[in-house]
Amino acid sequence: MRRVIAIALAGASLGGCSSMSWDMFKSAPPTVQVQLESNPPGADATTSLGQGCKTPCSVSVPAPDAPFTVAFALPKYQPASVPVNVIKNPGDFTTPASVTTDPNPVFAELQPAAPPKPVRKPHRPKKPKPAATAAAPADAAPAAGSPFPDPNAGKR
Repeated sequence: MRRVIAIALAGASLGGCSSMSWDMFKSAPPTVQVQLESNPPGADATTSLGQGCKTPCSVSVPAPDAPFTVAFALPKYQPASVPVNVIKNPGDFTTPASVTTDPNPVFAELQPAAPPKPVRKPHRPKKPKPAATAAAPADAAPAAGSPFPDPNAGKR
């Protein structure tokens, strides 16, 4: 009878081992807290990894293997993009591995968008004034109050 109980216990313990997964020994992928700031504040900041918020804010991103970018957008301002480097420190027996970003905080100075050029109305040439219907004779006296002297005055 002891043998049956021992075999049953051994079978149950082996059954528990088969359901055990090596995934439980893996740690969760490291994440990095990245502070996002802009001048003026209130810009929409979006990482190339997908996370985003309105500045000033902080996002948690999974530690990527390569650099990423943060795009900043604000109405009436030109968009800006800032590259971010990922620095992985492997650690040793006394310190755990760590991941940091450079720069942190990520800062963007947004420039005002150039105002649109004013729309000019098309130039319309002025219509010429209608000419007098009858031409004056060449020897006729100039009209009174003419700013030009009579060229025939004094010749007689």
